[in-house]
Amino acid sequence: MHLSFTPPRHVKIGDAAAFAGTTPRAVRHYHQIGLLPEPERGADGRRRYGHDDMIRLLWIRKMAETGIRLDDMRAAFDGSRDVEENLDRLEEALAAQEAAIRRQRAAVRRLRAVGSPLGLLSDLVADRLRHLPPGALRPSDVDALMVTERIFGARAAAVQAGVFVVLATHPELRAEDDRLDAAEAALDDGVAPDDPRVDDLAAQRFAHHKALERAIEAAGLDAADEELFAVDDDGEQDREMSAYEAFTKMPYDFSPARMRCVELTGRLMGQDLADG
Repeated sequence: MHLSFTPPRHVKIGDAAAFAGTTPRAVRHYHQIGLLPEPERGADGRRRYGHDDMIRLLWIRKMAETGIRLDDMRAAFDGSRDVEENLDRLEEALAAQEAAIRRQRAAVRRLRAVGSPLGLLSDLVADRLRHLPPGALRPSDVDALMVTERIFGARAAAVQAGVFVVLATHPELRAEDDRLDAAEAALDDGVAPDDPRVDDLAAQRFAHHKALERAIEAAGLDAADEELFAVDDDGEQDREMSAYEAFTKMPYDFSPARMRCVELTGRLMGQDLADG
C-alpha cells in the first residue's frame, strides 16, 4: 500500500521552532533583532513560515550551536563581514570559554580540597591559608579576602591572607584587632569627624599595623609576599573594573568620623612608607 503525503506550504511558529530545535520565544527574538525576516501573517493574524524561512532558521540554529554570536550571524547573512573575520572572532570566543571552564574546574578542585568557601578564592589565597586549622578565620576575614581579590586581584588578597594568618596565630594581636574594630564601629554618626578620639584611634590603628608588620616579618611572610609580585601575573584573571571604579560601587555604611579615621590611618601608613 502506497502512503501519499503532501507537506504543508506554511507552518505556525510553534512547528517551525520545534523543527529547528529551538523555542517560539527565540524565534521571536530573531525577528526583533532583524536576524530572521518576519514572514507574512495568515488570515488569523498568525505568522506563517515557508520553506525559505525554515532554511534561514536552520542555519541560525547551526551557527548558534557552533558558538557564533548573533551579531556575527547577521553580518554573515548580509555579507558585511569576511568569513575569516567571523571565524577569528569565534576562535577568540571559544578560547575565552575554555579559559572560563578551566577556572571553574580549578575552583571545584579547590572546594573539594579546602572544604569551605575559601575554596572559591584563588589558589594563591587558599595556598597561603592551607596550614590554618578549621575555624581559625572569622567569616568577616573571608569576606574581606573576597572583596580584596575582586578589587586588587589574587596577589593582593594573598598578601592580606598573610595578615589573617598572623592574627589567627597571635592571640594578643587578634584581641587588639578586635578591640580596634569595635572602637571604629563606635564612631557612628553621633561622633564629629574632628573629635579627638578619631585622631587617637587612627594612631592606635597605625601602631597595630606596625605590630602586624613585625609579626609578618618574623614569620617570613614578607619574603613570600615579595615572591608573589616578582613573577608575571599572566595567570591572574583580569579584573573587569579599575580599583577606583570598584570603590565607587562597593558600599560601606561608614560615618564621616569613621571615614576620617580610615583616611588618617592611610596617611600615617603612606608617610611611613615614604620615610622608610
